[in-house]
Amino acid sequence: MSASDDGVTRLELRVELQLDRFKLELALETRAPVTGVFGASGSGKTSLLETVAGLRRRARGVVRCGDTVWLDSEAGVFVRPEHRRIGLVPQDGLLFPDRSVRANLLAGAARARAAGRDPAAELGQVVDLLELAGLLESSPVKLSGGERQRVALGRALCSGAELLLFDEPFASLDLPLRRRLLPFLNRVRETYRIPILFVSHDPVEVQALCDEVLLLREGHAIARGTPREILSDPTLYSLAEGESYENVLRGQLVEAAERGGRLRLGQGSEAPTIEIPATTATPGETLFVGLFASEILIATGPPTGLSARNALGARLESVQDGPNGKIVAARFAPDVLPLTVEVTDASYVDLGLAPGRDVVLVFKASSCRPYGHGRRRPGVPA
Repeated sequence: MSASDDGVTRLELRVELQLDRFKLELALETRAPVTGVFGASGSGKTSLLETVAGLRRRARGVVRCGDTVWLDSEAGVFVRPEHRRIGLVPQDGLLFPDRSVRANLLAGAARARAAGRDPAAELGQVVDLLELAGLLESSPVKLSGGERQRVALGRALCSGAELLLFDEPFASLDLPLRRRLLPFLNRVRETYRIPILFVSHDPVEVQALCDEVLLLREGHAIARGTPREILSDPTLYSLAEGESYENVLRGQLVEAAERGGRLRLGQGSEAPTIEIPATTATPGETLFVGLFASEILIATGPPTGLSARNALGARLESVQDGPNGKIVAARFAPDVLPLTVEVTDASYVDLGLAPGRDVVLVFKASSCRPYGHGRRRPGVPA
Protein backbone atom coordinates (compact mmCIF):
# COMPACT_ATOMS: atom_id res chain seq x y z
CA MET A 1 0.00 0.00 0.00
CA SER A 2 1.33 3.45 -0.88
CA ALA A 3 1.02 6.37 1.49
CA SER A 4 1.79 10.04 1.57
CA ASP A 5 4.78 11.54 3.36
CA ASP A 6 2.75 11.87 6.57
CA GLY A 7 1.69 8.23 6.40
CA VAL A 8 -1.87 8.68 5.14
CA THR A 9 -2.89 6.49 2.20
CA ARG A 10 -4.17 8.12 -1.00
CA LEU A 11 -7.85 7.53 -1.67
CA GLU A 12 -9.20 7.81 -5.24
CA LEU A 13 -12.91 7.73 -6.08
CA ARG A 14 -14.43 8.22 -9.53
CA VAL A 15 -17.91 6.79 -9.30
CA GLU A 16 -21.27 6.94 -11.07
CA LEU A 17 -24.51 5.41 -9.80
CA GLN A 18 -28.04 6.01 -11.03
CA LEU A 19 -30.39 6.59 -8.10
CA ASP A 20 -34.14 7.14 -8.08
CA ARG A 21 -34.10 10.95 -8.32
CA PHE A 22 -30.64 11.72 -9.66
CA LYS A 23 -27.31 10.25 -10.67
CA LEU A 24 -24.50 10.11 -8.13
CA GLU A 25 -21.38 11.39 -9.90
CA LEU A 26 -18.28 12.09 -7.86
CA ALA A 27 -14.56 12.40 -8.49
CA LEU A 28 -12.26 12.66 -5.49
CA GLU A 29 -8.57 12.15 -4.90
CA THR A 30 -7.31 12.90 -1.41
CA ARG A 31 -4.66 12.17 1.18
CA ALA A 32 -6.57 13.85 3.98
CA PRO A 33 -6.76 11.71 7.14
CA VAL A 34 -10.49 12.41 7.51
CA THR A 35 -12.70 13.58 4.65
CA GLY A 36 -16.15 14.72 5.65
CA VAL A 37 -19.15 14.17 3.39
CA PHE A 38 -21.72 16.78 4.34
CA GLY A 39 -25.11 17.70 2.98
CA ALA A 40 -28.85 17.66 3.42
CA SER A 41 -30.79 14.41 3.81
CA GLY A 42 -31.19 12.62 0.49
CA SER A 43 -28.14 14.19 -1.14
CA GLY A 44 -26.42 10.85 -1.81
CA LYS A 45 -24.09 10.57 1.18
CA THR A 46 -25.02 7.04 2.25
CA SER A 47 -25.19 5.85 -1.37
CA LEU A 48 -21.61 7.05 -1.83
CA LEU A 49 -20.39 5.01 1.15
CA GLU A 50 -22.31 1.96 -0.04
CA THR A 51 -20.66 2.31 -3.44
CA VAL A 52 -17.21 2.45 -1.87
CA ALA A 53 -18.03 -0.55 0.35
CA GLY A 54 -19.14 -2.61 -2.67
CA LEU A 55 -22.81 -2.77 -1.67
CA ARG A 56 -23.96 -1.08 -4.90
CA ARG A 57 -23.14 -3.60 -7.63
CA ARG A 58 -24.43 -1.33 -10.43
CA ALA A 59 -21.93 1.43 -9.65
CA ARG A 60 -19.39 2.28 -12.35
CA GLY A 61 -15.97 3.88 -12.12
CA VAL A 62 -12.93 3.45 -9.89
CA VAL A 63 -12.46 2.91 -6.17
CA ARG A 64 -8.79 2.75 -5.19
CA CYS A 65 -7.09 2.92 -1.79
CA GLY A 66 -3.34 3.19 -2.14
CA ASP A 67 -2.29 0.41 -4.51
CA THR A 68 -5.44 -1.62 -3.85
CA VAL A 69 -8.18 -1.46 -6.49
CA TRP A 70 -11.65 -2.52 -5.36
CA LEU A 71 -13.53 -1.26 -8.42
CA ASP A 72 -12.44 -0.56 -11.98
CA SER A 73 -15.46 -1.10 -14.20
CA GLU A 74 -13.58 -0.53 -17.46
CA ALA A 75 -11.05 -3.21 -16.50
CA GLY A 76 -13.77 -5.53 -15.26
CA VAL A 77 -12.62 -5.37 -11.63
CA PHE A 78 -15.20 -5.71 -8.87
CA VAL A 79 -14.08 -6.95 -5.46
CA ARG A 80 -16.92 -8.32 -3.36
CA PRO A 81 -17.72 -6.41 -0.15
CA GLU A 82 -16.46 -9.16 2.15
CA HIS A 83 -13.08 -9.10 0.42
CA ARG A 84 -12.60 -5.34 0.66
CA ARG A 85 -10.58 -4.35 3.71
CA ILE A 86 -13.10 -1.69 4.66
CA GLY A 87 -14.56 -1.01 8.09
CA LEU A 88 -18.12 0.32 7.85
CA VAL A 89 -19.80 1.86 10.90
CA PRO A 90 -23.49 2.49 10.12
CA GLN A 91 -26.00 4.61 12.02
CA ASP A 92 -27.14 1.53 13.89
CA GLY A 93 -24.12 -0.54 14.87
CA LEU A 94 -25.93 -3.78 13.90
CA LEU A 95 -24.10 -5.89 16.47
CA PHE A 96 -24.65 -9.63 16.79
CA PRO A 97 -27.14 -9.82 19.70
CA ASP A 98 -26.30 -13.45 20.54
CA ARG A 99 -22.57 -12.78 20.93
CA SER A 100 -20.63 -11.03 23.67
CA VAL A 101 -18.92 -7.70 23.11
CA ARG A 102 -15.61 -9.55 22.85
CA ALA A 103 -16.99 -11.85 20.15
CA ASN A 104 -18.44 -8.89 18.27
CA LEU A 105 -15.08 -7.14 18.31
CA LEU A 106 -13.38 -10.27 16.97
CA ALA A 107 -15.99 -10.91 14.26
CA GLY A 108 -13.48 -9.75 11.65
CA ALA A 109 -10.50 -11.61 13.08
CA ALA A 110 -10.10 -13.76 9.95
CA ARG A 111 -9.86 -10.62 7.81
CA ALA A 112 -7.29 -9.16 10.20
CA ARG A 113 -5.13 -12.31 10.01
CA ALA A 114 -5.40 -12.30 6.22
CA ALA A 115 -4.06 -8.74 6.30
CA GLY A 116 -1.08 -9.84 8.41
CA ARG A 117 -2.45 -8.40 11.65
CA ASP A 118 -2.53 -10.02 15.09
CA PRO A 119 -6.20 -10.02 16.21
CA ALA A 120 -5.25 -10.27 19.88
CA ALA A 121 -2.97 -7.24 19.65
CA GLU A 122 -5.57 -5.31 17.68
CA LEU A 123 -8.21 -6.17 20.30
CA GLY A 124 -6.03 -4.94 23.15
CA GLN A 125 -5.35 -1.60 21.51
CA VAL A 126 -8.99 -1.05 20.56
CA VAL A 127 -10.30 -1.99 24.01
CA ASP A 128 -7.97 0.55 25.61
CA LEU A 129 -8.65 3.23 23.01
CA LEU A 130 -12.44 3.01 23.29
CA GLU A 131 -12.63 2.13 27.01
CA LEU A 132 -14.36 -1.21 26.50
CA ALA A 133 -12.54 -3.34 29.08
CA GLY A 134 -15.49 -3.49 31.46
CA LEU A 135 -17.91 -4.49 28.70
CA LEU A 136 -16.14 -7.43 27.03
CA GLU A 137 -18.33 -10.17 28.48
CA SER A 138 -21.56 -8.16 28.24
CA SER A 139 -24.39 -8.82 25.81
CA PRO A 140 -24.98 -6.04 23.26
CA VAL A 141 -28.66 -5.92 24.24
CA LYS A 142 -27.64 -4.64 27.68
CA LEU A 143 -25.49 -1.79 26.38
CA SER A 144 -26.40 1.87 26.11
CA GLY A 145 -26.65 3.45 22.67
CA GLY A 146 -23.25 5.06 23.00
CA GLU A 147 -21.66 1.81 24.15
CA ARG A 148 -23.11 -0.08 21.18
CA GLN A 149 -21.69 2.45 18.74
CA ARG A 150 -18.28 2.28 20.40
CA VAL A 151 -18.35 -1.51 19.99
CA ALA A 152 -19.35 -1.14 16.33
CA LEU A 153 -16.44 1.25 15.85
CA GLY A 154 -14.11 -1.16 17.64
CA ARG A 155 -15.26 -4.05 15.45
CA ALA A 156 -14.32 -2.08 12.32
CA LEU A 157 -10.89 -1.27 13.75
CA CYS A 158 -10.22 -4.90 14.79
CA SER A 159 -10.84 -6.16 11.25
CA GLY A 160 -7.56 -4.81 9.86
CA ALA A 161 -9.33 -2.25 7.67
CA GLU A 162 -7.43 -0.11 5.15
CA LEU A 163 -10.30 2.38 4.97
CA LEU A 164 -12.96 3.40 7.48
CA LEU A 165 -16.46 4.51 6.47
CA PHE A 166 -18.57 6.29 9.10
CA ASP A 167 -22.22 6.74 8.13
CA GLU A 168 -23.50 9.22 10.72
CA PRO A 169 -22.44 6.79 13.47
CA PHE A 170 -24.02 8.79 16.29
CA ALA A 171 -27.14 10.08 14.50
CA SER A 172 -29.49 7.89 16.53
CA LEU A 173 -28.18 9.22 19.85
CA ASP A 174 -29.31 12.33 21.71
CA LEU A 175 -27.18 15.44 21.28
CA PRO A 176 -25.44 15.50 24.71
CA LEU A 177 -24.34 11.87 24.26
CA ARG A 178 -23.09 12.55 20.74
CA ARG A 179 -20.95 15.36 22.10
CA ARG A 180 -19.51 13.12 24.82
CA LEU A 181 -18.48 10.61 22.17
CA LEU A 182 -16.50 13.08 20.05
CA PRO A 183 -13.21 12.38 21.85
CA PHE A 184 -13.45 8.66 21.03
CA LEU A 185 -13.59 9.45 17.32
CA ASN A 186 -10.76 11.92 17.77
CA ARG A 187 -8.62 9.18 19.32
CA VAL A 188 -9.25 6.94 16.32
CA ARG A 189 -8.25 9.77 14.01
CA GLU A 190 -5.00 10.37 15.91
CA THR A 191 -4.08 6.70 16.43
CA TYR A 192 -4.87 5.04 13.09
CA ARG A 193 -3.14 6.41 10.02
CA ILE A 194 -5.74 5.15 7.57
CA PRO A 195 -8.14 7.28 5.50
CA ILE A 196 -11.62 7.89 6.86
CA LEU A 197 -14.76 8.97 5.00
CA PHE A 198 -17.04 10.56 7.58
CA VAL A 199 -20.67 11.17 6.61
CA SER A 200 -22.52 13.62 8.84
CA HIS A 201 -25.08 16.39 8.84
CA ASP A 202 -23.71 17.75 12.14
CA PRO A 203 -21.46 20.82 11.64
CA VAL A 204 -19.84 20.34 15.06
CA GLU A 205 -18.78 16.77 14.30
CA VAL A 206 -17.48 17.79 10.89
CA GLN A 207 -15.39 20.62 12.33
CA ALA A 208 -14.05 18.59 15.22
CA LEU A 209 -12.94 15.59 13.19
CA CYS A 210 -12.51 16.38 9.48
CA ASP A 211 -9.56 17.84 7.58
CA GLU A 212 -11.56 18.60 4.47
CA VAL A 213 -15.22 18.46 3.51
CA LEU A 214 -17.18 17.59 0.39
CA LEU A 215 -20.59 19.24 0.25
CA LEU A 216 -23.05 17.08 -1.67
CA ARG A 217 -26.27 18.14 -3.35
CA GLU A 218 -28.27 15.70 -5.48
CA GLY A 219 -25.30 13.41 -5.98
CA HIS A 220 -22.74 16.07 -6.94
CA ALA A 221 -19.99 17.74 -4.92
CA ILE A 222 -20.85 21.44 -5.11
CA ALA A 223 -18.01 22.53 -2.83
CA ARG A 224 -14.79 21.20 -1.33
CA GLY A 225 -12.57 22.79 1.31
CA THR A 226 -11.80 22.95 4.99
CA PRO A 227 -14.74 22.69 7.39
CA ARG A 228 -14.48 26.40 8.19
CA GLU A 229 -14.44 27.37 4.52
CA ILE A 230 -17.47 25.24 3.70
CA LEU A 231 -19.61 25.80 6.77
CA SER A 232 -19.05 29.56 7.06
CA ASP A 233 -19.81 30.29 3.40
CA PRO A 234 -23.11 32.20 3.42
CA THR A 235 -24.07 30.75 0.05
CA LEU A 236 -24.16 27.35 1.78
CA TYR A 237 -25.85 28.42 5.01
CA SER A 238 -29.14 26.72 4.15
CA LEU A 239 -27.34 23.39 3.97
CA ALA A 240 -25.51 23.94 7.23
CA GLU A 241 -28.84 23.81 9.08
CA GLY A 242 -27.84 26.50 11.54
CA GLU A 243 -28.66 30.14 12.19
CA SER A 244 -25.12 31.04 13.20
CA TYR A 245 -21.79 29.49 12.37
CA GLU A 246 -20.32 27.62 15.32
CA ASN A 247 -16.55 27.59 15.73
CA VAL A 248 -15.24 24.34 17.21
CA LEU A 249 -11.94 24.74 19.03
CA ARG A 250 -9.72 21.86 20.09
CA GLY A 251 -7.33 22.42 22.95
CA GLN A 252 -5.66 21.02 26.03
CA LEU A 253 -7.09 21.70 29.45
CA VAL A 254 -4.34 23.29 31.54
CA GLU A 255 -6.34 24.28 34.60
CA ALA A 256 -9.58 23.02 36.15
CA ALA A 257 -11.49 24.44 39.09
CA GLU A 258 -15.05 24.62 40.38
CA ARG A 259 -15.53 28.09 38.92
CA GLY A 260 -14.13 27.23 35.49
CA GLY A 261 -11.06 26.09 33.58
CA ARG A 262 -8.43 27.25 31.13
CA LEU A 263 -7.92 25.74 27.71
CA ARG A 264 -4.68 26.07 25.73
CA LEU A 265 -5.21 26.54 22.00
CA GLY A 266 -2.21 25.58 19.92
CA GLN A 267 1.19 24.12 20.69
CA GLY A 268 3.77 25.15 23.27
CA SER A 269 3.63 26.96 26.58
CA GLU A 270 3.29 30.34 24.84
CA ALA A 271 0.11 29.33 22.99
CA PRO A 272 -2.95 31.43 23.89
CA THR A 273 -5.38 30.20 26.52
CA ILE A 274 -9.05 30.92 27.07
CA GLU A 275 -11.31 30.63 30.09
CA ILE A 276 -14.17 28.14 29.81
CA PRO A 277 -16.96 26.94 32.13
CA ALA A 278 -16.30 24.25 34.72
CA THR A 279 -15.87 20.75 33.26
CA THR A 280 -15.35 17.25 34.62
CA ALA A 281 -12.23 16.88 32.47
CA THR A 282 -8.82 16.88 34.15
CA PRO A 283 -5.73 18.93 33.18
CA GLY A 284 -3.86 17.45 30.26
CA GLU A 285 -6.95 16.13 28.46
CA THR A 286 -7.99 17.19 24.97
CA LEU A 287 -11.26 19.10 24.96
CA PHE A 288 -13.57 20.43 22.25
CA VAL A 289 -15.28 23.77 22.77
CA GLY A 290 -18.07 25.30 20.69
CA LEU A 291 -18.27 29.08 20.22
CA PHE A 292 -20.88 30.75 18.02
CA ALA A 293 -19.63 33.39 15.61
CA SER A 294 -22.41 35.72 16.78
CA GLU A 295 -21.13 35.60 20.37
CA ILE A 296 -17.70 37.07 19.59
CA LEU A 297 -17.17 40.83 19.78
CA ILE A 298 -14.48 42.73 17.86
CA ALA A 299 -12.55 45.54 19.51
CA THR A 300 -9.95 47.71 17.78
CA GLY A 301 -7.91 48.06 20.97
CA PRO A 302 -7.47 46.41 24.38
CA PRO A 303 -10.90 46.33 26.06
CA THR A 304 -11.38 47.60 29.62
CA GLY A 305 -14.22 47.42 32.10
CA LEU A 306 -15.87 44.37 30.56
CA SER A 307 -17.27 41.29 32.24
CA ALA A 308 -16.14 39.07 29.35
CA ARG A 309 -13.20 36.93 30.46
CA ASN A 310 -11.55 36.29 27.10
CA ALA A 311 -9.67 38.74 24.88
CA LEU A 312 -7.49 37.39 22.06
CA GLY A 313 -5.30 39.53 19.85
CA ALA A 314 -5.96 38.61 16.22
CA ARG A 315 -5.59 39.78 12.63
CA LEU A 316 -8.45 39.82 10.15
CA GLU A 317 -7.71 37.57 7.18
CA SER A 318 -10.82 37.69 5.02
CA VAL A 319 -14.33 39.09 4.83
CA GLN A 320 -17.48 38.10 2.97
CA ASP A 321 -21.09 39.16 2.96
CA GLY A 322 -23.39 37.14 5.18
CA PRO A 323 -27.15 36.97 5.79
CA ASN A 324 -26.96 39.40 8.72
CA GLY A 325 -23.88 41.49 7.90
CA LYS A 326 -20.24 40.58 7.41
CA ILE A 327 -18.53 37.25 8.14
CA VAL A 328 -14.85 37.69 8.92
CA ALA A 329 -12.05 35.23 9.58
CA ALA A 330 -9.64 36.29 12.32
CA ARG A 331 -6.40 34.42 13.05
CA PHE A 332 -5.10 34.59 16.62
CA ALA A 333 -2.37 31.93 16.55
CA PRO A 334 -0.22 30.57 13.69
CA ASP A 335 -1.05 26.90 14.33
CA VAL A 336 -4.78 27.30 15.06
CA LEU A 337 -7.54 27.72 12.49
CA PRO A 338 -8.99 31.26 12.31
CA LEU A 339 -12.11 32.11 14.26
CA THR A 340 -15.17 33.02 12.23
CA VAL A 341 -16.92 36.15 13.56
CA GLU A 342 -20.21 37.77 12.57
CA VAL A 343 -20.39 41.57 12.62
CA THR A 344 -23.05 43.97 11.37
CA ASP A 345 -22.40 46.03 8.27
CA ALA A 346 -22.58 49.24 10.32
CA SER A 347 -20.03 48.03 12.87
CA TYR A 348 -17.73 46.83 10.13
CA VAL A 349 -17.69 50.32 8.60
CA ASP A 350 -17.62 52.28 11.87
CA LEU A 351 -14.67 50.27 13.22
CA GLY A 352 -12.73 50.57 9.98
CA LEU A 353 -12.38 46.81 9.67
CA ALA A 354 -10.63 45.24 6.69
CA PRO A 355 -8.36 42.27 5.98
CA GLY A 356 -4.98 42.86 7.59
CA ARG A 357 -6.41 44.92 10.48
CA ASP A 358 -5.24 43.96 13.98
CA VAL A 359 -8.13 43.54 16.40
CA VAL A 360 -9.05 41.97 19.73
CA LEU A 361 -11.65 39.20 19.89
CA VAL A 362 -13.75 39.38 23.04
CA PHE A 363 -16.13 36.72 24.34
CA LYS A 364 -17.50 35.39 27.62
CA ALA A 365 -16.31 32.20 29.22
CA SER A 366 -19.96 31.14 29.38
CA SER A 367 -20.19 31.38 25.59
CA CYS A 368 -17.73 28.47 25.34
CA ARG A 369 -19.52 25.12 25.40
CA PRO A 370 -17.26 22.15 26.30
CA TYR A 371 -18.07 19.09 24.20
CA GLY A 372 -16.97 15.90 25.88
CA HIS A 373 -13.48 14.95 26.94
CA GLY A 374 -11.10 12.03 26.98
CA ARG A 375 -12.54 9.95 29.81
CA ARG A 376 -16.07 9.20 30.88
CA ARG A 377 -17.59 10.69 33.98
CA PRO A 378 -18.24 8.03 36.65
CA GLY A 379 -21.79 6.73 36.43
CA VAL A 380 -22.46 8.26 33.00
CA PRO A 381 -22.63 5.66 30.19
CA ALA A 382 -21.28 6.68 26.81
